[in-house]
Amino acid sequence: MADAVKGAHRVSMMDIARAAGVSQKTVSRVVNDEPNVSAAVREAVTAAIAELGFRPNAAARALVTRRSRRIGMVTVTTTAYGPASILEGVEHAVRRAGYSLSLARMAGDDVQEYREAIERLVDEGCEAIVLSEPIDLGHPALPVPAGLPLLSFDTPSSQHRPDELVVGADEVGGARSATEHLLALGHPTVHHISGPPAWAASGRRVQGWRAALDDAGVAAPPVVGGDWSPASGYEAMREVLRRGDVTAVFVANDSMAIGAMRAVADAGLSVPGDVSVAGFDDTPESAYLAVPLTTVRQDFAEVTRLAMHRLLRTIEGHPPTERHRSIPTQLVVRESTAPLA
Repeated sequence: MADAVKGAHRVSMMDIARAAGVSQKTVSRVVNDEPNVSAAVREAVTAAIAELGFRPNAAARALVTRRSRRIGMVTVTTTAYGPASILEGVEHAVRRAGYSLSLARMAGDDVQEYREAIERLVDEGCEAIVLSEPIDLGHPALPVPAGLPLLSFDTPSSQHRPDELVVGADEVGGARSATEHLLALGHPTVHHISGPPAWAASGRRVQGWRAALDDAGVAAPPVVGGDWSPASGYEAMREVLRRGDVTAVFVANDSMAIGAMRAVADAGLSVPGDVSVAGFDDTPESAYLAVPLTTVRQDFAEVTRLAMHRLLRTIEGHPPTERHRSIPTQLVVRESTAPLA
């Protein structure tokens, strides 16, 4: 009988009710986890659901519970390691918690596009909004209704949302530790290859690099910018090397650092014999280069786990008392940095 029901049409609550010998209303109560259902009846309905392969209709369920169990996320279209890792972590946490994810991707740094993306997610009935916007948009006021949980993986989006959850890695501290590491090896100064100026992460890493130099009483050399790619790191390092007497370079991400190391080799120099190079992110390949890369590790899995735990608790009516959390980074020292010869 069960195979006949499954093969004939999409299994409905009426089918489950017939198989379990209960009313359709009772099936609805079990599906929506409502009280006042005996253990024996709940077990019979659950067994029928498993046997027939019933899958509740999300739209119908939302009408009953007035909950969409949908979380909206805004991010920038990019293959960069950091944003991609955050998206992967969010998707995993959402699925595990029994929610669905609505994703709105932005093509660039247009504020109006950003606001419209959020409005679409709000109109879909999302129960919370997640912002993973690595582009610095100047923290515009957002079209997020009061009371709708809001999580940012960057910095607070607006001074008008004191209830916003903000969770992210301490990129300023990480950049500072990489720069201090190079100075402690005896290098007279540390040059910097930054990410794109529109990215908030670029600014934080410049800030940490500059703070370490200021603390050591060392003048900061001019920053050379890249676009996160190995090719841009290669070209930036060629420009840096033309200055002469360069012995240490902190690069704002590992991909650019890989290109920078190739530029050092093509100039007839060696890493770290002539130039020490440190990166940022600890991408999977950084440990397996011909010269393993010293870098700053961001624990994206821990950042997203903690952030989504806080967001889901907020959705369920239990927001944390501490709404801003910075996760420490870790300096991973490998063979690409060495004492000044």
